[in-house]
Amino acid sequence: MTLRIGCIADDFTGGTDVAAAFRRAGLRTALVFGTPDDTTVLPADCDAAVIALKSRSTPADEAVTGSLAAQRWLWSEGAAQIYFKYCSTFDSTPHGNIGPVADALLHAAGATVTLHCPASPPNGRTVYQGHLFVHDQLLSDSPLRHHPLNPMTDSALVRLLSTQTRHRVGLIDWTTVRRGTEAVRDALTAHQQAGVRHVIADALTDDDLAVLGAATLELPVVAGAAGLAEGLGHAYPAAGPATAEPWPGQGRAAVLAGSCSARTLEQIAQFYAAGLPALHLDVLAAATGRDVTGEALAWYDEQDPALPVLIYASASPEELAAVQAQLGVAEAAAQVEELLGTLASRLAERGVRRLLVAGGETSGAVTTALGIRAVLVGEEADPGVPWTYATTEHGDLALMLKSGNFGAPDLFTRALHTATEEPG
Repeated sequence: MTLRIGCIADDFTGGTDVAAAFRRAGLRTALVFGTPDDTTVLPADCDAAVIALKSRSTPADEAVTGSLAAQRWLWSEGAAQIYFKYCSTFDSTPHGNIGPVADALLHAAGATVTLHCPASPPNGRTVYQGHLFVHDQLLSDSPLRHHPLNPMTDSALVRLLSTQTRHRVGLIDWTTVRRGTEAVRDALTAHQQAGVRHVIADALTDDDLAVLGAATLELPVVAGAAGLAEGLGHAYPAAGPATAEPWPGQGRAAVLAGSCSARTLEQIAQFYAAGLPALHLDVLAAATGRDVTGEALAWYDEQDPALPVLIYASASPEELAAVQAQLGVAEAAAQVEELLGTLASRLAERGVRRLLVAGGETSGAVTTALGIRAVLVGEEADPGVPWTYATTEHGDLALMLKSGNFGAPDLFTRALHTATEEPG
C-alpha cells in the first residue's frame, strides 16, 4: 500500500500525539525519531509516517533545514501530502519556528497557500475569532504564559504568525467553518487569490476539524496540531482493519519527567499522593559535578521492584526561574536532558520494560539515549498519549512519550497500573 500522508512534527511528544491521531482515524502509522536516512525502513502497508524532529526550539535555520530533509524523505516514500505538526499551544517566538518552517515547506512543494489550525478540543485547545484558548482562558492568560522556552503571551494567532513570516496571514472564522467543507474551500480560494499564504481557521469541536480536514485534502501542505491531523485522516478513504499491536506487559516500570507544565506537576503530585516512590533530581548539584545520576540509581535499586517509580527534574515556575537564573536557560535544559537521557539507558539496563516520559525535550533525550529510531503506535491511555513499542539493545520496551500538558492528573499511576491488564 502506498504511503498516504507524511507528517513532520516539531518535537518527539508532538510526533507521538499526531501519530495517535492518524491511528484513531484508521491509518496504519509509523513514528520515526529524528531525520531519517537511507537505512530507515517503514513497516509494510503503512498509511502514514510521522517524522518527529527536535525543531521547536532550535534556531529557525536549523529547524528549516531539518524539516526540508524530512519532507524530501517522505516524498521519496510516496507521500503526496505533507502535514506540519506543531503544538496545540502554538509554541513559537517572533523569530519562529512555525512561520519559517511552514514557508520553507510551501516553497519546496510549489504551493501558495496553506491552512493552520492548532485546535485540540479533547485537550481544551480551541480557536475562536483567531484567538487560541486553553479551556476557558485565553492562551496568554493560561499557565502557558510561563513556558520555560517559549512563553506564550499573545493569543491572537494572525498577529502572532504575522511576526514570523513576510507573507500575508488571514482568517477563516467559525461562521464559515460551520457552513461546511465547500464554504471553507471557497474561503481558502478567495484568500489565495488575494495573495494570502497562511490561513488561520477557527475550530471549537471535532466536527469543525473534520470539516477543515475534508476541505484541505488536496492541499500539498497543511499545518496544525493533532486535532486537524485526525480530521484530515478521516477524510482519506478507509484503509481496512488496523494491524494488531502489542500490549505493554510485565517488567519494571518507571516515569521520567522533565516537563515543568502545570499538568505534569499535577501528575507528579498524584503519584506522591498514591504513596509511590518518587525522587526529585537536583539539577544545580549536577551542574557542579556531583554524581546525581549515581545517587538516583542507588535510590532506584533500593525500591520495591513491584512498584513503579518516578524520577523527575520538573519544577514550579518559581523554582525553575531560580535554576535558570544560576545556569542560564539553555544550560538548565541541557542538564535536565543529560540527566534523564542517561537515567533512561541505565534503567533499561536494570530491567525497566515500561517507561513513561513526560516532556517533549525529555522524550527526545530519552529516545536518543536508548538508540530508538522508530516505534509502532498503539493504544492510547489518554487522548494524544499512546503506548508505543520498540526493540532496544536491552530488550523490548513499551514506551509512552507524553507532552507536558497532556494526560489526566492520574495518568502516571493509571497507565502503569493498567498496562499489565490486557483489554479483553
